[in-house]
Parts: sequence; C-alpha cells; structure tokens
Amino acid sequence: MPRQTIPSRRSHRLPLLAAGAFTAIALTACSSGPDSTPTTSTHTTARANRAPRGVVTVQEASRLLTAYENSNNRANKVRSEEILAKVEGGQLNAQSRADYRQFKTWSAKQQAYYGSPFRYTHRSYMIPPAGTATWFAVKAVATGTKSKSPSLLIFDKDGPAYKMVLALYVDKSTIPAVALDKNGLAKPADPATPVGSLAPAQLSSAFEDLAETGGKKTGKKLASTPAVKDARTLYTNRGKRDDSKYATTKYFATKVKASKVYALHLADGGVLAAFPTAHNQETLLRPAYRSNYKINPNKVEALYNPAGRTVITDEFQGQALATLTPSGTPHVLAYEYRMVDSR
Repeated sequence: MPRQTIPSRRSHRLPLLAAGAFTAIALTACSSGPDSTPTTSTHTTARANRAPRGVVTVQEASRLLTAYENSNNRANKVRSEEILAKVEGGQLNAQSRADYRQFKTWSAKQQAYYGSPFRYTHRSYMIPPAGTATWFAVKAVATGTKSKSPSLLIFDKDGPAYKMVLALYVDKSTIPAVALDKNGLAKPADPATPVGSLAPAQLSSAFEDLAETGGKKTGKKLASTPAVKDARTLYTNRGKRDDSKYATTKYFATKVKASKVYALHLADGGVLAAFPTAHNQETLLRPAYRSNYKINPNKVEALYNPAGRTVITDEFQGQALATLTPSGTPHVLAYEYRMVDSR
C-alpha cells in the first residue's frame, strides 16, 4: 500500500529527491567532516562582514548536519528515542519513534539495514537571511544507502537547539533552482500566501483529499504527478482489500504532529514547499458481522492494541514535498507515511 513504506533508516527513508538544479550556497564534502571554506582576502572578509547574515552560517549548518549524522547513527544502532530527540523533532521524529517501536516486527535484513551507519555528502545549503526565518534547508546525498538520490533536509529551531524536522527524497523528478538574493541567501516564502491555485499551507488538506474522496474536492487542484496518482490508489483500492467482504475501509485527514510548513521561493517564480500531512485509516466491520465477529489486528497494529475489535483506526503521520507555480497547479513530488498508532 502506498501509505506504508518499507522500513528504512532515518537517513534515506525513501529514494525521493532527484538531483535538482539547486543554486543556493553550495559546498561539497567528500566525507562527513566540516565543509571546506575558500580562503578570502582581508578586504573580501571585511565586505562579507557587512553583508546580511543568514539564520546560521554555512559552517554552523555543516556542524549541525554532522552532529545529526553522529547522533542518528548512535540512536539507530540501539533505537534510543532519547538520543535521537536531541537532534530530531517534528514529523520526522514522530516517524522515527514509530520505526523504533515497530523494529521487532521487521525482517532480520531490514533490521540490519536500518541500524547500519550512514553519512551525508555533497552538501548544499539553502539558508534564509537572519530575521526572516528560524530554519534552513540542506540538499545532500546519504552514503551507505540503497539510493543515490539527494535528500532535502529541513532544520528548525527547537528552543535553543536546531533539530532536523523533515527529510524528503525524490526519485525520478527534478526540482527547480531556489531564488537567491545578492548575498547568496535563500528567499523564504509565506506559507499562507497562495501561489496559483493553492497556498503551501493548503497542500496537506488537498493531498489528504486524494485518500478521502479520490480527489473530488480540493485534491482536484493538484497536478496528476506519479505521487498524486499513487496516493489516490488508497481511495480507489479501498474496496479491494482481502477483508473487504467483511469490513469497509475509509480514510480521513487527521491532525499532524507538527504543523509548520517550510517554503522557499524558486528562481522561476514558483515556490518549493515541504509540508506535514496525516490521515487515519478506519477499518469497520460491516453490520451483518458485528454481533459475532471482531477484526484481529495485524502484528504492527497489535503493538499498540492487541485486542480484536469492531473497528480499527490506524494513524499515519507523513511528510511531502511540492512545487507551486503562479500559473499552474501544484506538483507533489514525493511523500511518505509511517503508522504511528492503532486503536
């Protein structure tokens, strides 16, 4: 089912982000260490000191990403929520916690893969000017993974610390170049401002409409990308399940764990948006069977509630990536979910 992904390490959850034409602040790292910084003259340095600063420097962003690598690798090895929570938050951490809880239901091969170490290389930084945002983005490639697709990583301020809150991977797609100011800083976009048919903040509602109604309402405002077609199969296949003779299956949008949407202006006039999304899957016994039967949960659902019941509600928390254009419909490039509860 498209709502469930094969268990994967936190570093490369799905092969999602194709090598896009990012032209933001870009430094390439051949290892996990700090990125190299070009030598500058005293005059150049003085001029740079007068230029507007980003929410973080490239060097600070690099250190934060390397710290995330190290903590994530340690946490994944022993499945420590405490270690991971120091460097990870939002939707990403909700999904990680679900991974850890469900780990024992995976195959030995999946478990070994999830626990193996990784590093981020070929890093490019998209850093908004200080005072315009609390977050920054990174494009990088996770080494030691099954996919060589770059990832788009979002770090946001959580109290005094920066944490990774979204990690998105696009496969077989391209992403337009982000817009830069004269100082090479990325330009954040207001998630509440419409870009064409939708605002970035409206993308989740439109995307969940695909599963809930097949895209008959706000979902019809989305372009028919592979990601959208795949998400719509939840609705079209809802009556084709093994248990469809005995139970109905429906999908309903639900509250996300972390509601913030992250958007950047693109050089072509559009907007790139990374957004949280979530839905519940409700499996309900048909009336004729309710007096004598119960639905037995599968092995993952049983981790949360082992009891047989008339209705099973599974909660899926997700994240997605889209581009919006002033003259067209939004293109959802990638998405993924994790089941985080069953009741």
